[in-house]
Amino acid sequence: MNYDAQKIVAQSQNSMLITSRLLRNTYSLLAMTLLFSALTAGISIAISFPHLGLFTLVGYFGLLFLTTKLRNSSWGLASVFTLTGFMGLTLGPIINSYLSLPNGSEMVMQALGGTGIIFFALSAYVVHSRKDFSFMGGFLFVGILVAFLAGLSAYIFDVPGLSLAVSAMFVLLMSGLILYETSQIIHGGETNYIMATVTLYISIYNLFLSLLHLIGAFFSGDD
Repeated sequence: MNYDAQKIVAQSQNSMLITSRLLRNTYSLLAMTLLFSALTAGISIAISFPHLGLFTLVGYFGLLFLTTKLRNSSWGLASVFTLTGFMGLTLGPIINSYLSLPNGSEMVMQALGGTGIIFFALSAYVVHSRKDFSFMGGFLFVGILVAFLAGLSAYIFDVPGLSLAVSAMFVLLMSGLILYETSQIIHGGETNYIMATVTLYISIYNLFLSLLHLIGAFFSGDD
């Protein structure tokens, strides 16, 4: 019994060490990719990089596929920075369009602040409560697919009301994805820190854009 108890304790401690290492690696890489993305976004703003439209999706899905394929090799890190750098580059024109508006700087700062508060609050809640949110997986997959198709329709057919509804949906869905992915890391559902980083980065990126869109609509309504 003593031997079995010691074995269980040792396994538990080993599991906690693995989880702690995965969290540390994920958040370290996430911080570096966010900084790199901010750098490329700043360069994009400075040189007035043009909006790529739907070609952004082609680049995003292509680089996401490449990162997924290389996730277990050292090239996976290069792929992650290429993906996040590209996303930062395409973010520049969007931020530029808001900065050109009255109160544009305030809109961007509020969206950044809101994104940071939501991410840190949700992540801290999962890490400290250790609650399992794996049950959200199917709902999030379907919800993101529906929201993506609705957003694509709103962009193609230029439907502002639908676009705002999609942004509101994405705020909720990306918040749910942060809960889900952090839970997966803690409970062993995700063991690859590269893919964990990509998922959290995408959550933060879409959360920021959605909040920026909603805040921009609020300021426009005030005018």
